[in-house]
This record gives sequence, structure tokens and C-alpha cells, in this order.
Amino acid sequence: MQSAGSAAYAFRCIRRPRHNLWDVSLSQPALSILAVTAAAVALLALVTAWIANRRLAATTRRYRVLWGDGTADVATLLTWQAQRMDGEATRVEDLERSLTTLRDEVSQTLQHIAVVRFDAFGDMGGRMSFSAAVVDDRGDGMVLTSIHARGESRTYAKGVVAGRSDITLTPEEQQALSAAREGE
Repeated sequence: MQSAGSAAYAFRCIRRPRHNLWDVSLSQPALSILAVTAAAVALLALVTAWIANRRLAATTRRYRVLWGDGTADVATLLTWQAQRMDGEATRVEDLERSLTTLRDEVSQTLQHIAVVRFDAFGDMGGRMSFSAAVVDDRGDGMVLTSIHARGESRTYAKGVVAGRSDITLTPEEQQALSAAREGE
């Protein structure tokens, strides 16, 4: 059995006051280092928060573009944009068909012209006579010839299909037709 004195000693050991963890005393240099480190960590946290805020603002701007005016979601906007693109594709196809039609029509216009002036008679100068060829891209058209003499003037028209005429062409008419076809 234990004595009363030894029990009191054990009781005192158990009831002994514990030290408070916050009751730590540091030297002045240690406190200074701790304060500088805390300030550096706080500054680093502030810079990190500022960078994160800038990135968030940039992301918000990008998403604001996707959300449009705020009344529609992204899926609705993408559907609307796809419909617009389909409409534009149809419009481009219509324009291409119109352009093909216009090219065909323009190729049939009499747009290639050449004139050859000549003296029809040896006793007259000044090259008052001429042959003019007017043809389209396929060589269809006509050759007009005007022969000027002292007392009269005569005009002839000859049809041309694919660069050839059923009526024999004079050398001047053939020269005008060749010049007009080269201008295609």
C-alpha cells in the first residue's frame, strides 16, 4: 500500500500545469525575419490574387461575346449562326448560277469588233472603203463592207457562223474577221 505522501506527489504530477503553446518568446532578430517572411507571403498572395482577377476578367469578356446580349445561351446562338451560314451558302449558290448564266449571255453578245480600211479603186485615195467584222465569243456575227466610189457607195452584209461565212469573203473582209476573232 502506498503512503499518503506518495499519493499527493502523484496527484501533483498529474495536476501540474501545462505550458501554453502560444507563450513562446522569440528574440528580436527572429521576430524581424518572421515579419519580413509574412510580408513577403502576403505580397505574393496579393500578386497571385491580382493575376487571377485579370484572368477572370479576360475569361468573362470572352464568354460575354459567346452569350451575346444575355437573352440567349450559347446553343441558341450557335443554332442561329448555323442557320445564317446555311442561308449564306444558298445565296452564294444562287449567285454562282446567276454568274454562269450571265457569262453564257455575255459570250453571245457581239463584242469583238475589227475594222479594215482600204482603197477599193485605184483612182481614188484616202482609204474611204472599209470592212468591219462584229462577232461574239463563238465567232458568230457579221461582216459589213462599204465600198466608196466617186459617184456612189455600196454596203454589203455577210453573216458569219463559227468564224466562217457561206458567202465568199474578200481578203479585206477575211482580214477584219481574223482581227476580230483574235480580239476574243
